[in-house]
Amino acid sequence: MALGGTGNRRPISPVGGVGVPGSVGYRGGVSEPRAQTTCYRHPDRATGLRCSECDRPICVECSIDAAVGQRCPTCVQREGVQRTVNVRTQWASAARRGAPVTSGIIGVTVAIHVIGFLSPALYQELFSWFVMSNYLARAGELWRLLTVILLHASLTHILFNMWALYNLGPQIEREVGTARFLALYLSTAAVGSAFAFHLGAQNSALGSPGDLAVGASGAIFGLFGVWMASAVRRRHTRVGRAILNQLGFLLVINAAIPFFVPRVSWQAHLGGLAAGFLIGWVWAAVKGPNAPRIHLAFATALGVLAVLSVPVLG
Repeated sequence: MALGGTGNRRPISPVGGVGVPGSVGYRGGVSEPRAQTTCYRHPDRATGLRCSECDRPICVECSIDAAVGQRCPTCVQREGVQRTVNVRTQWASAARRGAPVTSGIIGVTVAIHVIGFLSPALYQELFSWFVMSNYLARAGELWRLLTVILLHASLTHILFNMWALYNLGPQIEREVGTARFLALYLSTAAVGSAFAFHLGAQNSALGSPGDLAVGASGAIFGLFGVWMASAVRRRHTRVGRAILNQLGFLLVINAAIPFFVPRVSWQAHLGGLAAGFLIGWVWAAVKGPNAPRIHLAFATALGVLAVLSVPVLG
């Protein structure tokens, strides 16, 4: 899977809309209102984009993504030609180079699933401690809102989620760093679980089908949400529309899983998607030297609020 793989040779960023690693802001797109002007190279083309280096107005054709923001052809010529890569190539390369948090999550999750085949008794013990249970969450076992991401209902379930994480995660992690990516992943998981709690069967008996849920889908949909926020910001560009089209298709497939796989929560999908979209939007909007710390604090606070939203009965 390569979101936005339409032949466009500009690298795509899921955070910040443009640019790549370490991008802390969003200069360009159509989401930040600014007075429409015309491209300095094409006076007949109205645009809201500007070069992040010299602030010249540039149209989509003249915009060249750089390490931070987007550049105009004049600045690129002055600083030297920058390398451009195909979206499919960039994504595959990012995954091959690896990302420690993404790789670690996949490794631990797959290992726990393998334990289910090798030692059913040990897996049952892990299941009893990690499964999301509304009944037990209300009893104070709030860690379940996060540990649920380590369990999966079937081989199909874990394959879908880990495949999505492998494709969606490395690019985001390489851009924002391991700390922010981990905060994003855990926070969207927590919000997804909180949605499952508040929209699910809170009063179900312990262990009943309506009470238990497993899977990393909340966090996976959080990654979808980050990419969705970037695509919405760029929806009037060819690349943005391509990402939206592919995301829509993939979301439909993943949204159908709860209807075929037991103990998979559609509420967690919804919560994770909403949280990821919100985090991605805020991260793209907050700029400046303190942006990384603000990004981390915002994502962490959102996850903490999600956990604290679950009422604990004494």
